[in-house]
Amino acid sequence: MDVGSVRVGVAISDADGLVATPLTTLTRDPAHSEAAGAPGLAMLADLAAERAALEIVIGLPRSLAGGEGPAARAARSYAEALARVLAARAMAVPIRLVDERWSTVHASRLLRGSGTPGGERQRRTVIDQAAAAVILQAALDNERAVGSPPGEAMS
Repeated sequence: MDVGSVRVGVAISDADGLVATPLTTLTRDPAHSEAAGAPGLAMLADLAAERAALEIVIGLPRSLAGGEGPAARAARSYAEALARVLAARAMAVPIRLVDERWSTVHASRLLRGSGTPGGERQRRTVIDQAAAAVILQAALDNERAVGSPPGEAMS
């Protein structure tokens, strides 16, 4: 997932964990985004159940120097809220936070290069999905190369 302040881009992988594909973009309700019953979190839990998710990967927007600012803290908070919703549903789906530096920029360039119609404004929801796919693909590739899951597990 690519968690933003307004939208959450969601991607999935194939059953073999080889290819990430954009799935959907959910709109966040800023007033309820961290609440356990927030609609976006419930929809994500529903998607995880429908797709029989083995793991959820959430992008952690670190600074270029590797530090964590407000956006990273917000992503962590969102991941914690999602973990609470999953736990309340007795869903044992691990959540991992992975470095997502440059994912949105990379996704924007890919979409521009592929000739996706419309301006940047019209492509925002597609960019969020594509950024989620970039994050997930990097995590899948890293896990295959290293042999262990990337990023950090939520406790």
